[in-house]
Amino acid sequence: MTTFSDRVERISISGIREVFEAAGDDAINLGLGQPDFPTPEHARRAAVDAIESGKADAYTENKGTPSLREAIAEKHRADQGIDLDPGNVIATAGGSEALHIALEAHVDAGDEVLIPDPGFVSYDALTKLTGGEPVPVPLRDDLTIDPAAIEAAITDDTAAFVVNSPGNPTGAVSSEADVREFARIADEHDVLCISDEVYEYTVFDGEHRSPIEFAETDNVVVVNSASKLFSMTGWRLGWVYGSDERVERMLRVHQYAQACASAPAQYAAEAALRGDRGVVEEMTDSFRRRRDLLLDGFDEIGLDCPTPQGAFYAMPRVPDGFVDECLDRGVVVVPGEAFGGGGAGHARISYATDEEQLREALDVMGEAYEAVR
Repeated sequence: MTTFSDRVERISISGIREVFEAAGDDAINLGLGQPDFPTPEHARRAAVDAIESGKADAYTENKGTPSLREAIAEKHRADQGIDLDPGNVIATAGGSEALHIALEAHVDAGDEVLIPDPGFVSYDALTKLTGGEPVPVPLRDDLTIDPAAIEAAITDDTAAFVVNSPGNPTGAVSSEADVREFARIADEHDVLCISDEVYEYTVFDGEHRSPIEFAETDNVVVVNSASKLFSMTGWRLGWVYGSDERVERMLRVHQYAQACASAPAQYAAEAALRGDRGVVEEMTDSFRRRRDLLLDGFDEIGLDCPTPQGAFYAMPRVPDGFVDECLDRGVVVVPGEAFGGGGAGHARISYATDEEQLREALDVMGEAYEAVR
């Protein structure tokens, strides 16, 4: 009997999904990492036009349409001030595929990949699917990624390290000084820095900076996506970029796994990138208000929480039993250990939901806290 690969046996269904399935249909969902805004109308219209005109009927180039890749390059020239060649961009099936092909192209069996702990669940799983070994690196007390901890964890077997700012599940934003250090570490140790920047536009305090702005070698690959930038999670359109040689290797993986990203989604993402960015400011302002509402509620409850500076997640420290009490009362929050051992004693709370539901959820969280403290 054919059994299963060791690689797939090393991973399991995400702990986030397990929490969703345990909740009732009428639960308040503070576990879902998805903006509650509609996709911009001009992006939707571009997809419809492409479908109706027949432009979306065929494969695009493996890397994506030239016009989309130019729009992506223009975006990063404007936002990061880098001279990005559209030929060094690959449009992918969301940021998830971008992460996957970046790791597949650079990690051999037994290689180590340093990942933030707690960190996004895919970093661990995708590293294991390459045959690599994820090495969790603890965060600072304020939940930011510590360059010194990354540098101390590098060994002769280290192929790459992953950084993520603004961060999921933490909402932390790396300072410019830290981002410069990420670039220096990649340069001096000759290891790849994979920079996950999918929450780039959702920053409340400080500013988003990318290691690729400061690197002196080609040891940085950047992952990004329309999903969180433009509230397009269902469209599954992301991208990855880096040097010629790195993109050529990632393309080898992409062309066999995916051929090309969805054509209608490519036209929609191009329109989002080139069109009115008003929805971006609207979302950021709304998430800032919700963050402040949540932090005020935590203070009243007595929950300690580092202030999230971006994204739409908070990670308060919670007592044992808190997550289960919330679930029993109809509020979905995710246990911190779903994001790594360093998340133990925390819960991840997504505030990508309306303010009325957040207030209701805070009342429930107050009851849950009193029940277990």
